[in-house]
Order: sequence, then structure tokens, then C-alpha cells
Amino acid sequence: MVKKAYSLETKLACIEMKKAGKSNTVIKETLGIKNDSQIYTWMKWHENDELYRLHQPVGKQYTYGKGMEQLSEVEQLKLQVELLKKYRSLNKKIDKVSLIKLVEEYKESYPVSIILDCFGVKRSTFYRWKAEGEKPIPKDKVVEKIEQLCTENHFIYGYRTITRLLKKSFDLVVNRKKVYRIMKEKSWLCRTRQKKTPKLGKPYYVTENKLNRDFQADKPMEKLVTDITYLSFGKCQLYLSSIMDLYNREIVAYTISDCQDTDFVLDTINQLELPKGALLHSDQGSVYTSKAYFQTCTEKGITRSMSRKGTPADNACIEWFHSVLKSETFYLHNWRNLTRDSITDIVKNYITFYNETRIQQRLNDLSPVQYRKFVA
Repeated sequence: MVKKAYSLETKLACIEMKKAGKSNTVIKETLGIKNDSQIYTWMKWHENDELYRLHQPVGKQYTYGKGMEQLSEVEQLKLQVELLKKYRSLNKKIDKVSLIKLVEEYKESYPVSIILDCFGVKRSTFYRWKAEGEKPIPKDKVVEKIEQLCTENHFIYGYRTITRLLKKSFDLVVNRKKVYRIMKEKSWLCRTRQKKTPKLGKPYYVTENKLNRDFQADKPMEKLVTDITYLSFGKCQLYLSSIMDLYNREIVAYTISDCQDTDFVLDTINQLELPKGALLHSDQGSVYTSKAYFQTCTEKGITRSMSRKGTPADNACIEWFHSVLKSETFYLHNWRNLTRDSITDIVKNYITFYNETRIQQRLNDLSPVQYRKFVA
């Protein structure tokens, strides 16, 4: 049986018609092709980037992987000069992305195998690289975990705390600079608290500063600090009086009121049963220098201590807590025009969160209550 030879134009026309969605019957009638298998063969060469095989005459053995051997020495040199001139700095070493891009650009003019031979890359290796490049890039696991931790904690933690939580919660050891870079790019950094510059004045000792900035305590209820802060977030002015135990930074008593008087402060103290000799540190506010406050502390066996005038750093721990409370609730969510009850609920819920859930580095990344129970 004599095999029929088809011209290059017929083969290319067949491929174009097939790509256009024409049926095999229409293609055979239009181009005079004898059987379907011929169409399948040409389409296979097209899909495999083997269009050079369309030039081979009928009866010849169709071979794979001939590569540079298919070209004359002059043609080989011309191709190598053309390719290497474009990627001169790469010599015969080329990265995956550049090679795939180059093959896509030249595959209509030269067989893929010939282009790969110029760079000493095997066909199997090239197609493996190409398949890997088409796969979707998985989302960085570190980014996912950072987003999870920031969301769960309402974006109140900075990058240092998130770095420690990655190790504690997911056993992921990540450089804190990388965590900072990710959080900065994603706008997940915590809001920086406004810094207040104290107006220093001449020291006036109403009571000696016995705490002397020694904010460490060896046992619960040994050293405590107290202060009052304003809650100016609603239609009414409220005040918060709180007492912190320096042993684990836990808020052990607090009172919310719309009146800043001595009874307001005494109500906070009367919530506690303190051991004799317990040290209670405050600033030199009028309520703390009052006779009623002095008498209450004396009756309870509490040792008083006061900061120097105009020196809030002497009572830094409780000052820090009040700043954090506002930053991570009212300032963070821009709450305004709140009612008295809603402000009270926000403060109570946050103090519960702070005591029981919010971790602190000084407590080995435990919350105050967790630390107290762990040590006990």
C-alpha cells in the first residue's frame, strides 16, 4: 500500500481547523486527508511542541530527542549565538523561569529539544519545571499563623509578643524581624500608645517613697500599687480606681464611679483582706493624702508609700495598665458617645480578659491568673 504524502501547508491547515473546533469529517473532506489517525498524530505533535516533525517526509522514522543533531553545524552555531546573546550573562546556566520564558518565545522557530540542548537541560527536567511553575503558590504558613494570632487577640499584640506566641502556640521559631516585616506589610502592627511627658516639679514627700521603683514581689499581696484614671468616652465623666498586685501584675480590686472622692478610693481598698505590713503605693493625689485614707490604711495595717510629686514613673505599673486598657479597647475601636453602662461593661470585660487571658513576657508568656496558679 502506497502511503500518501501531505504538504506542510496541509498539515498546518489541519491543525488550525482542529483548533477552531472543526470535526474530523469536515477536515478530511476539505483537505483530502484519508483517515482520523493522521489528524490525531499531527495534533499530538502540536500539543507536545514538536512542530519540527511536520517537515519530515513520508516513510521516515519519526524520532524523539534528536536535539541539535537535526541541525547543521552552521545552524547550531547560529541558534546558540542568538540564544546566548540574549542571555549572555547566564552563559550555559539559566534559571527555571527564564528558560521557560525563552522556550515559549522560540518554540515556533526551533524544536524545544534543540533549545534545551543549548543550555544542557533535559526535556524531562524542563517539563517538570514547567509543571511546578503552573501549580498555585501555597500561602505562607507563617503569614497564616500570624494572621490567626492577630485576629484572635484583636490586634493588640506587637510583633515581639506575636513572635513568642508563634513558638508557644505552634512551635514555630521565626525571626522577629520577619514577623515585624509581615505585620507591617499587612498593616497588622498594634497601635502605639500615646506617650505622655510628665511635668516635673519640685519633689514633695507627703509620705516616704518606700517602694522606690522596686516593682518585684516575692509573694502575693506583698506589694500593691493603686491609681485613678479618667474614662472620658461617653456622655458622662467616669473614673476608675484599681489596685494591682506586683507579684503577678493582677488587678485584684477596682471601682468605677462618676465621682472622684475619698469614698470612691476607700471602696476599692475595702474589697481586699491584706496581710499586716502589706505595702500599698500611690501617687500624691488629694484622695491619697486625705485623713480618711490615712486612717483606713492604719486600721488595716497597710504600709503606705507615695510617688514623688510630678513623677508618674514611680508608679509605672498601674500607669501602664490604665494606658493599655484604653489603647486596647476605647482607642483601638474608636468608641465614642457611650453610655455609662456600656463603658462599665467594656472595662469589666477587659479586666477579666487582662487577668485571665492576656499574656505578659515577664510572666513567661502567661496571664496573671495563670501565673499565680502555675507557681502555686
